[in-house]
Amino acid sequence: MRLKTLMFALICAVAPLAMTQPAQAQVELTVTRGDVQPLPIAVPAFSGGAVGGDIAQVIAANLQRSGLFRPLDPASFTERDLTAAVQPRFASWKDINASALVNGTVTVQGGQIRVDFRLWDVSQEKQLLGLQFTSSPENWRRVAHKISDAVYERLTGEKGYFDTRIVFVAESGARGKTIKRLAIMDQDGANPSYLTAGDSIVMTPRFSSNSQEITYMSLRPDSSSIYLFNLETARRESLGTFQGMVFAPRFSPDGGKVAFSVERGGNSDIYVMNLSSHASVRLTSDPSIDTSPSFSPDGTKIAFNSDRSGQPQLYVMGADGSASRRISNGGGRYTTPVWSPTGEFIAFTKQTGGEFHIGVMRPDGSDERLLTSSYLDEGPTWAPNGRVLMFSRETPGGPPKLWSVDVTGRILQPMPYPGAGSDPAWSPLLN
Repeated sequence: MRLKTLMFALICAVAPLAMTQPAQAQVELTVTRGDVQPLPIAVPAFSGGAVGGDIAQVIAANLQRSGLFRPLDPASFTERDLTAAVQPRFASWKDINASALVNGTVTVQGGQIRVDFRLWDVSQEKQLLGLQFTSSPENWRRVAHKISDAVYERLTGEKGYFDTRIVFVAESGARGKTIKRLAIMDQDGANPSYLTAGDSIVMTPRFSSNSQEITYMSLRPDSSSIYLFNLETARRESLGTFQGMVFAPRFSPDGGKVAFSVERGGNSDIYVMNLSSHASVRLTSDPSIDTSPSFSPDGTKIAFNSDRSGQPQLYVMGADGSASRRISNGGGRYTTPVWSPTGEFIAFTKQTGGEFHIGVMRPDGSDERLLTSSYLDEGPTWAPNGRVLMFSRETPGGPPKLWSVDVTGRILQPMPYPGAGSDPAWSPLLN
């Protein structure tokens, strides 16, 4: 699968001072509060043809799924045919209680589309943001995602996460005869495609920091392997042959190493491989199960889970295997730790009281919070801004589905992908 090349020209427009004075905007959101009310925002169809309406719909859907915005019904709009070149009639938008307005214009230039858009503070009647994107016509959805990211960042102060992709395990077929294929899609469920044919069981796909390479585990009746898959070239490379079963691979933050587990005789330990030399170093040597390694964002530490205390708990050690210490202290079984991109939290799966939970805690084990609770929730992955988590959820007798939750636990919702899916991994922001 070759990722289509996308060239974006990004320029400031009209009101650069508005971009450098965010404190004056009344429509800003404080997203660290758990009780934040969604901001009413109007996103009318961009002028310039049908694709303008499609772009506006994607932007509105992105903002709505974040839980921080409430896009208003287009049927309520009284001002029509807005363009990016003309200031809106603010009274028309105040009448429908819009706090913010996003409008734009699409033009075609030499086989490319150019999208100019504006973000307005309706109450203060001023522009907050004016940008321009240029792209090939087939990549209009990425333009919409980039606009969504720009609006999200300007109004919340945090980076957006809409121009990203999800790699996951797509499942099909009857129970007991399930076909598991590696799949990839946009974060909003659009453009799904398969990366593997389903001739082996694939598990735990993970993105590299450059978004163009993934690592995953492939399981066959007589062996297991860890592969690297280049999304630009579709080239697949094995990390080599190991004595025992290998699983749970994950890249280091710089993409130069992969940490994974090797199981032999009921015991598993964590290894790290240098991808340039293919030399491996064993980091743990306990008579227990050590697995699910996850690097800290600075690459100096690794979170993992181990049953060395009698049941699975979370631990943190140096990236060289030194100074291991337990960080989980509550009752229950803790698995699948994943360090957030900001370093602020470690997400995990927890089993307790007959239910499964997705939770987060600080890297020192403090401030543990359970964000979800169901029959089976597992396998969290972080959005690149460290605010939203995706995971898989199963109901009794049902297939796994992809869900998301924010770090407050307030915004919990199914993802728009209609099929069965598990083991999601969120990419960094695309270039």
